[in-house]
Amino acid sequence: MGRPRKTPAFGAAVFFTIVFMLGSYFTFASVQGDFGLFRRIQIEAEAELLRSEAATLHAEVAILRNRTRRLSDDFLDLDLLDQQAREVLGMVRGDEVVLR
Repeated sequence: MGRPRKTPAFGAAVFFTIVFMLGSYFTFASVQGDFGLFRRIQIEAEAELLRSEAATLHAEVAILRNRTRRLSDDFLDLDLLDQQAREVLGMVRGDEVVLR
């Protein structure tokens, strides 16, 4: 019989080194990679920002639809028409005094 080895075999050291390197790579990729945890947190933050922006735009569209309906032929709001004529066209009534 042969004498027992006191140091681990070279193949075992190579095997554990490869396993450690692969484990390190996959751990890094799962945290920092394109589909990792940090990217997921970033995407969720962007999604929340876009949801809030969409809610703001929906409210703005609702306001504009209301104004459009109030200025339509079916329902004419004279106060809104007067306000828009003053703002957009810079019109004033004859009995008003303009201070600049």
